[in-house]
Amino acid sequence: MSDTDKLLAIIEDDEAFARTLRRSFERRGYNVIQARSHDQLAELLKQHIPDFAVVDLKLEASSGLSCVQALREQSETMKIVVLTGYASIATAVEAIKLGANYYLAKPSNTDDIEAAFSRNEEGDTSVEVQGRQSSLKTLEWEHIHQTLMETGFNVSETARRLGMHRRTLARKLEKRQLR
Repeated sequence: MSDTDKLLAIIEDDEAFARTLRRSFERRGYNVIQARSHDQLAELLKQHIPDFAVVDLKLEASSGLSCVQALREQSETMKIVVLTGYASIATAVEAIKLGANYYLAKPSNTDDIEAAFSRNEEGDTSVEVQGRQSSLKTLEWEHIHQTLMETGFNVSETARRLGMHRRTLARKLEKRQLR
């Protein structure tokens, strides 16, 4: 690698999506390393410190939030973007607290991610504040997702804490994909 190369870590357990992202970023001049889990990322970080990272929030065995934390511990200047198929205020707040620079809902493409990498870290005070009330379904989803996070994405324990049948929760989760 030369000094001008950009090293990107993709932490994603969906092989097809990770492959698509990898190819797209490589065409844009990035060198890409990949991990499917927090453990694989830990091994990669022993040899590489990426300049950029794309982290899926929901990995097979764990939350991508632990990956965000591990990446931030390696570099204060790394640009970290979290991708999720089930965006919620709770996970957005936690991702930013742990060191993510940006949080994008899937489907996001390479253009969206690269734009997030280049955004100013200071924030934008000109963003319009919307007075829209959250719907009951949105509030329910936020509460479900917060409880999922608290239980480490354990569906049975989440259902128990929410006082609902596990199958009811599973159906709700199927309607709003977790990836």
